[in-house]
Amino acid sequence: MKVGLFIPCYIDQFYPNVGIATLQLLEKLGCDVSFPLNQTCCGQPMANSGFASLSKSCDKNFVSNFRGFDYIVGPSGSCVLHLKEHLHDEQHPGEAEHIRKHVYELTEFLVDVLKVEKLNASFPYKVGLHNSCHGQRGLHLSSMSERNLPAYSKPQQLLNMVNGLELKMPTRSDECCGFGGTFCVFEEAVSVKMGKDRVADHQQNDVQYITGGDTSCLMHLEGILKRNGSKVKTIHIAEILNSNA
Repeated sequence: MKVGLFIPCYIDQFYPNVGIATLQLLEKLGCDVSFPLNQTCCGQPMANSGFASLSKSCDKNFVSNFRGFDYIVGPSGSCVLHLKEHLHDEQHPGEAEHIRKHVYELTEFLVDVLKVEKLNASFPYKVGLHNSCHGQRGLHLSSMSERNLPAYSKPQQLLNMVNGLELKMPTRSDECCGFGGTFCVFEEAVSVKMGKDRVADHQQNDVQYITGGDTSCLMHLEGILKRNGSKVKTIHIAEILNSNA
């Protein structure tokens, strides 16, 4: 299985350990992983700001870097959803379509493609799980509480395989953290209040870590935790699933 590793730009710049953990985890699970060195931003920030037409060069570069892979995997639900919904290349439409159909968020890939049933991982801490909106409502990584359907959660399924981990779910398990990409810039006060509410919900469970599949959401929560002087830390789910703490 030939896998192209897609590392979003903000992870590459600010949280490189998330990319390293993703690579190591996929290799542990038997994937032949390659990291295209010329990859850049997927174009999501421009699209979210209403300038999708300006992201065509990002699309072309993405197709150029990731053509020929069986699967493309990235540790970011929001970026993966953007690619699934918006990636196009007029010069290589077939290759762009293949990528749209074969690009996966990490936990989605582990559960749906690799069908992982056991992990050699250990993380002996109390952990709260944050469900990011793009992952939950766009990629359907977990069920939505307002819908009368059987409950499921791919991230939770994987975390339950980690030795020593005590998973604590917040009261409002699918509430937005307030990050929302450019929303946190244009609606700063609302964004911060939403983030504080999320943090307070997790802190009621006396967690030591908050995890999730989107580093952008975790970055938002991390900033609030640090400003409040909290000892609670944030950690990407890839780092937990790859951990032997």
